[in-house]
Amino acid sequence: MKGLTLRNLHKTYFDLNMGSRVTAVQDVSLHIREGEFVAVVGPSGCGKSTILNMVAGFLPATKGEVLVGDRPVKGPGPDRGVVFQNFALFPWKTVIDNVGFGLKMRGIPKPERDRIAREFLALAGLTNAADRYPNELSGGMQQRVGVVRALANEPDVLLMDEPFASVDAQTRMTLQEELTRIWQERRHTVLFITHDVGEAVFLADRVIVLSKGQVLREIDIPISRPRAWDTVSEQDDFKRLSSEVLQMVRSA
Repeated sequence: MKGLTLRNLHKTYFDLNMGSRVTAVQDVSLHIREGEFVAVVGPSGCGKSTILNMVAGFLPATKGEVLVGDRPVKGPGPDRGVVFQNFALFPWKTVIDNVGFGLKMRGIPKPERDRIAREFLALAGLTNAADRYPNELSGGMQQRVGVVRALANEPDVLLMDEPFASVDAQTRMTLQEELTRIWQERRHTVLFITHDVGEAVFLADRVIVLSKGQVLREIDIPISRPRAWDTVSEQDDFKRLSSEVLQMVRSA
């Protein structure tokens, strides 16, 4: 695993409707330590997903740079695993073949990639789903497959763009708990984008609040791990920090 560094990151684009250039991200500098879980929150349109897409290599920065370890990001790469909101599974592939797809693209023989895929499916409690197809799974199970597919490639950095936004509240809480458990076992460096303040505080070591494409504030989350909703939600620190982050987001 490696750390992630954003240096003076800018992103502007030309808005055809407005007929002018728009600044989506302005002079964002941020360092995520190796093995750290950082969540980014902020109002709609503040630049959260734009930052993640630049880190993933899907969008070029207008100015500034992104580094994984000490290596500049020039485009998409296996050192960054991405988990999307909409699952993004191949419907014609079984679960085990979905999880092993990135390994296949790297030229890993099928017996080895199946072994690796089964190891990660077991990590997420999905062993019995290996030979099923995505349309045979619930939304929550599909998103767990999406998470382990990203993890199976052993990326240095895991990028998650509101991955639990499309599931119901109870499933979301379960997925959040599973993610913290898996993260504690594997200790990937994580950049997690969300609009849900409670989710950010529950999951992260540190929460970044964005406003108008800039970092408004960084808030450390000193809540002990492991974390479970039935205990964390009653803690004074959780309530205080959630209120503090929410106030910052509303002011943004």
